[in-house]
Amino acid sequence: MLFAAILAGAVFGDNLAPVSDTTIVSATTQDADVPGVVRSRFKYSIMAAIPTIILFAIFGGGGDVANANQEALNKMMDSTNPTGLVMLIPFALVLLLALTGQHLVTSLTWGIIVSIPLIVFMNLGSLADIISFNKDSDNVISGALVDGIMGYMNMAILILLIVAAAHLMKLGGTMAAVTGAMVKWIRNSIRRAELAIWGIVALLNSAITINTAAEIAAAPFVKELGEKYKIHRYRRSNMLDAVTLALGYIFPWGAPVLLGWSTIKLMQETYDWLPVVTPTSVFPFVFQGWLLVIVMLVAAITSWGLRFEGKNGEELKERPRD
Repeated sequence: MLFAAILAGAVFGDNLAPVSDTTIVSATTQDADVPGVVRSRFKYSIMAAIPTIILFAIFGGGGDVANANQEALNKMMDSTNPTGLVMLIPFALVLLLALTGQHLVTSLTWGIIVSIPLIVFMNLGSLADIISFNKDSDNVISGALVDGIMGYMNMAILILLIVAAAHLMKLGGTMAAVTGAMVKWIRNSIRRAELAIWGIVALLNSAITINTAAEIAAAPFVKELGEKYKIHRYRRSNMLDAVTLALGYIFPWGAPVLLGWSTIKLMQETYDWLPVVTPTSVFPFVFQGWLLVIVMLVAAITSWGLRFEGKNGEELKERPRD
């Protein structure tokens, strides 16, 4: 239940975070502004979050775990440093800058600039932990900054390949053929159009296990159908992001679940009392994920929260005439 709660919290936070890669991809691929998208999707997230909290309150407690693992609790307390909470300051700064419309690179850069002196002056680490130069080592430049950049290289290459593949599909006519077949089924029904969008995103997320990559693959189809039926770009972004996140944190073969599982296994080398929870054991209890995907399906069926797009990008309750 604790592992599931962490994953559920990740769904909620990733969905609403203005500096999340999935938020940025879902917004930019639909030509939408990030602050507007984040504000418009709160109603969907909270509809899933309220019953999630209730479910975890009911099923998440009980037993005498705390008494049985007093040794584990003591070890955790010994390795805890509350001074680290000061690092919430640069995090809050990044969120504030992003929500006020600053570019992602600008927001993150200021967060890094503020973080470095805080880490050093609060004795949370040394400057060498952040970046260091060693001419006698194979890794001449090392540190957290370098690790952060190198850790994203594989993802960056995968994203470039997916973007290239989507472009080839467009040039070759595959994308037009797929959307054309969907339009024949949709006809003039907005409900079917949104169900088609929901289905495309869900299908691609079941095959592509990385959230950002799945979004990039689904985005062209979502945009094509959404623009044809005048669905507002905020609504398209929300459908793309919410379904992607919900399923990405549910599937046992999904990257977030596997990452959590592998992290627990690595931590067990240090904390031998830590139980390892398998992906197949945890996925039924990621309540925020299950409920969010259901909320978006209900929204597509009932048109709850649906807004159309006017000539100047404004939100309209009624579909504009062609």
